Amino acid sequence: MSAAPGRSQASSHRSPQGEGAPVNPATLNHEGIAARIPHQGTMCLLDAVTEWSADHVVCRAVGHADPAHPLRAHGRLGAANGIEYAAQAMAVHGALVAGTEAAPRQGYLTSVRGVTLHAERLDDLPGALDVRAERLSGDASNVLYRFTVCHAGRCLLEGRAAVVLDADSLNPNKDPQP
Repeated sequence: MSAAPGRSQASSHRSPQGEGAPVNPATLNHEGIAARIPHQGTMCLLDAVTEWSADHVVCRAVGHADPAHPLRAHGRLGAANGIEYAAQAMAVHGALVAGTEAAPRQGYLTSVRGVTLHAERLDDLPGALDVRAERLSGDASNVLYRFTVCHAGRCLLEGRAAVVLDADSLNPNKDPQP
């Protein structure tokens, strides 16, 4: 099966978790990303993972200029929407680092800080966006990332984001679901 135009084929390598860890792909195409994150259909905004390690992921997105983009409002896609691209990169990074045998974990973006927009919009840029998320710190329940969204070497937005994993399981007072 061939990949859609502009989307990379997946290849394999050892997970950064070390010897004996499940095999994870070195790169992913759109379908591989959609298989690992909850965002589906047109809301899966990333088209490829081009590189990743235990501490970072680099993704490519090409649909930002599409007039039918699901986040477009008032005829445009504002630069702040790049935060959603970064959040999806964080989600796919978490899934890749966890490995193919791990149960999926629900992550919630709880805050974004230090966000700087260096552009007004994304939809007027031809070609691909490069989305990078770098894990700065974290534990089993919380992760802090730094992110950038760039186009042709120009930074469009940057910031930090905190993610809480499996938040429902962290509340001991919550009533269990029937």
